[in-house]
Amino acid sequence: VPLAELSLMNKLIHTSLVESQQHVEILQRDPSSPLFSIKTFEELPLKKELLQGVYMMGFNRPSKIQEQALPLMLAYPPQNLIAQSQSGTGKTAAFVLAMLSRASASEKYPQCLCLAPTYELALQIGQVVRTIGKFCTDIKVNYAVRGNRVLKGTVLEEQIIIGTPGTTLDWCFKQRILDLTKISLFVLDEADIMIDTQGLSCQSIRIHRALPKSCQVLLFSATYKEPVRAFAERIIPDPIVIKLREEELTLSNIRQYFMVCQSSDEQYRALCNLYGSFTIGQVMIFCQTRRLADWLSGKMSRDGHQVAILTAELTVVQRASVIQRFREGKEKVLIATNVCARGIDVQQVTTVVNFGLPMDQDGEPDFETYLHRIGRAGRFGHRGIAFSVVERETVELVHKIEEYFQTTIKQLDPYDMDELEKLAA
Repeated sequence: VPLAELSLMNKLIHTSLVESQQHVEILQRDPSSPLFSIKTFEELPLKKELLQGVYMMGFNRPSKIQEQALPLMLAYPPQNLIAQSQSGTGKTAAFVLAMLSRASASEKYPQCLCLAPTYELALQIGQVVRTIGKFCTDIKVNYAVRGNRVLKGTVLEEQIIIGTPGTTLDWCFKQRILDLTKISLFVLDEADIMIDTQGLSCQSIRIHRALPKSCQVLLFSATYKEPVRAFAERIIPDPIVIKLREEELTLSNIRQYFMVCQSSDEQYRALCNLYGSFTIGQVMIFCQTRRLADWLSGKMSRDGHQVAILTAELTVVQRASVIQRFREGKEKVLIATNVCARGIDVQQVTTVVNFGLPMDQDGEPDFETYLHRIGRAGRFGHRGIAFSVVERETVELVHKIEEYFQTTIKQLDPYDMDELEKLAA
C-alpha cells in the first residue's frame, strides 16, 4: 500500500489521540535556551473559539508531541520546527491550531499555506481545519488541488490555502493568483512521503524558495530518517527538531503458538475451536490472498460471527470505514490481507490469527510481514497472543521464523480443548 494511502487511512480513523509511551527528544541550536511544555490546552495563547474547536475534536489534553511542539509553534517571534511523530499522536491538529492562530480574520488574503502529498490528504487536513475552526467563522479555507479550477485574475480572500505541490506551483507561477510573498506560515505535511514520491520534493523546495525570509516553516513527518533530515536541511536552516521515538515492533510481549492442520476446512475448524475457547474481545485474522479472505469471511458470517473484511480492492475511505466500525466493536472479527499488516493501530486488539503464514514469491517466509501482522497484538506495550493455523507442508516455515527472530513458537493441538482453555485463562 502506498505510504500516502496509509497516512490518509490513519488520519481518517484517529478520532482521539494515541497514548504513546515513547520518549520525546528535542534537538535545538542553542541547548541552553529555555523550552516550555504544557499539560493543558488552556495554557496556550489560544482564542476561546479555538479551545472550543479542540474539544470538539475530542482532545481533552495535549498528546506528548503537542505538549512540546505547540508552545514552540505559537511562540513570538515565530520559530521554525520539524516535528516527527507516528500517526495518531496529534500532529495534524497541532499545525492546524498554529495556522488558525496565525491567520488574521481581518486580512482577506492567503497567509498560511499547507502542502500535502495527495489530494485526499489535503482534503482530510481541511476537514480538521473545519472542525477545530468551527467557531472561527471569519477564517476561510481554499484548496489548491486538482479539480478546483480557478480563473486567472481571481483574487483569493481565504486566509488558509491547503494544496498539493503541483497545483500550488500552478497557482503561484502560472495563474499568479497566490502571492507567496504574503505567506507568514508554511506547513509541509508528510515530508517522508514527499521525498518518496517523484517530483514532490523539488516542487516543495521551489515553493519554499519563493517565501519571505520571515515566514515560519513547520515540517511534519512520521519518520526522521536520513532522507527526511537531508530534505529538511534544504528547506529549513537550523530548525528545532522534536522527535517522538518510533515504536519498535517487538515480539517480546507477544506469546506465539501454531497449530498444524490437514486442509483449509480443518484450519477453519481449528479457528472455531480457538474462537470458542477464548473470550476474545476483538481479533484480527490475516490471510495471504483476497480469495482466501473472502472464503473465510463467508464461512464465519454463515456461522453467525460478526465479521468485517479488509482488502486492497476497497478504496481508502471504505477501508477507513471498516476499521472504524471494528474499533467501535460493531464487528468482533477483522479479516485482512496484508494491506492491513502495517500502520493500522487498533488498541483493543490483543489476539491475532495467521490463517496460513505470509510467504514471498519463492515460498519462503515473509519475515517482515509476519512481524507487522502479529505486532498488531502488542501495540503500545500491551501483552498480546498470536496463533498461526498452518497446513502440514508449511510447518518448516514456522521453524524458519523461530530461527530468524530467535523466538519460540509453541505447537498446540487444535482439538485439545483443555489446553486451549488453559491458555485462555
